[in-house]
Amino acid sequence: MSNLDYENQVLTFKEDDVTANPAPLGLMGFGLTTVLLNIHNIGLFGIGSMILAMGLFYGGIAQVIAGIMEWKKNNVFGTVAFTSYGLFWLSFAGIHILPALGMAEPANKTALAFYLFMWCIFTAVLYIASLKLDKATQVVFLLLTILFFLLGLGDITGVSFIGVTAGYVGILTGLSAMYNATALILNEIYGKTVLPRG
Repeated sequence: MSNLDYENQVLTFKEDDVTANPAPLGLMGFGLTTVLLNIHNIGLFGIGSMILAMGLFYGGIAQVIAGIMEWKKNNVFGTVAFTSYGLFWLSFAGIHILPALGMAEPANKTALAFYLFMWCIFTAVLYIASLKLDKATQVVFLLLTILFFLLGLGDITGVSFIGVTAGYVGILTGLSAMYNATALILNEIYGKTVLPRG
C-alpha cells in the first residue's frame, strides 16, 4: 500500500468515525487525581485509600480506557499520553500497595527520584509534540514536565521546600487539565467556544 493510499484510508476512517471524544475523560481522570495527590504533597493529608483509589480507578483505569478510545480514533498522541499516564497512576498505586501486601520492598527515595525523572523525560517529549497542538494542551504538558522534575529533585535532595513547591505546581497542572477537559465538554455541548483552548 502506498503512502497516499494509506493517508486516504486514514482520512476516510476519520470522516466515518462517529465515536465520542475520549479526551475529556482522560483529562479529567488525570486532572482530578493530580490535584488530590498534590494537595497531599503540600501537606494537607497523607497518602491513604482516597488517593490510592483515585490513582487506581479514575487516574489509572479511566485514562487507559481513554487511551484505547484514542487508538480507535487513530490519535497517536492521545493514545500514548492517556495510556501511559493511566499506567503511571496504576504503577504509583502499586509502589504503595505492593509493600503493604508484603509483595515487594518499599522503594527508597533514590529509586523514586529516578522513577520520577524518567517520567519527566517522557513528558518533555510529549511537551515537544504538543507544540503542534492547542495552547491549553501545551500548558498541561509544560507544567507536568516541571512537576515531575521537582518531585524527583525533592526526593533525591530531601529538601522539603522543593516537595511543597512541586505540590503547588502539581495543583496547577491538575487544574489546567481539568480546564482543558471542561472546555472540550462545554464547547462541544454548546456548539461554540465557551472556554478558549488557544
